[in-house]
Amino acid sequence: LSAQEIVTLEDRRNSLLNRREVKALFKGAAGKLKKTEAAEKMAGQLNVDKKQVIPINLVCHTGMTDVHAVFYVYDDEKEAAKQLPRYRLLRTLPKEERKKIIDEEKATKLKAKQEAAASKGAAAGGAKK
Repeated sequence: LSAQEIVTLEDRRNSLLNRREVKALFKGAAGKLKKTEAAEKMAGQLNVDKKQVIPINLVCHTGMTDVHAVFYVYDDEKEAAKQLPRYRLLRTLPKEERKKIIDEEKATKLKAKQEAAASKGAAAGGAKK
């Protein structure tokens, strides 16, 4: 897909949430476009860093080859992290990076659970004697 195939339908500033809300049309991209690729192309067109562009919705209607997309463009990543659910931000990461973050969190949860069980077992064992 080239830059000529992206048509910006609406670009408005939401000053309350401190972001730009961009609606775009990707011509002839049905079935060929991933959310991450769409965000990169939109970032290129808007001349912003791709980490600031969060894809919200990509819709393709039956029988049409065009994809309607909605993006939120934040001034900084901290603002996006504050407002959006965590899964939206994880979706924008590459698959390996996302898997690494999730695995690390699972490991820390498991470790905390094991420590809690061990301390609970020791306390219960001490009470029986």
